[in-house]
Amino acid sequence: MNSNWQKSFELMLKSEGGYVNNPADPGGMTNLGVTKATWENWVGRASDEAEMRSLTPEKVEPLYKKKFWDAVRGDELPVGLDYLLFDFAVNAGAGRSIKTLQSAVGVTPDGGFGPMTMAAVQAIDPKELIERFSQAKEDFYRSLQTFATFGRGWLNRVADVKLKATSMIG
Repeated sequence: MNSNWQKSFELMLKSEGGYVNNPADPGGMTNLGVTKATWENWVGRASDEAEMRSLTPEKVEPLYKKKFWDAVRGDELPVGLDYLLFDFAVNAGAGRSIKTLQSAVGVTPDGGFGPMTMAAVQAIDPKELIERFSQAKEDFYRSLQTFATFGRGWLNRVADVKLKATSMIG
């Protein structure tokens, strides 16, 4: 498949926005969608607020490429599905994104993206898969304890990503 990495990365950054540190958000201090814990794990040392505020798209791009895009096999997926899985991986974890995909295509949701999952992805209409995956994302968000606080934003993002992913299919 052709890589849709750069466009997906740019769209995801628009969804994530800039620096936030909302006490109601279990992710805590976050910039460009990168939590402090994720950044510290990536750089292998402690970080402070000044460093978190100074993150740029250029600094976080390698992290997103390796930990999220590559984890969901973005370069091997049809355009549109790649963005859909990547965006959810950023927001809910690569493992959850893969398990959601597996449930949507009818294979055992074990979080391992192997040949059975890829074959199932290739056997289903991409628009139907985007529909199923997006509904599963919405169900997941509604199940969270913080839905009352963040739910409206999450559901808006589900709808926006679904629309953009579908339009990428062509």
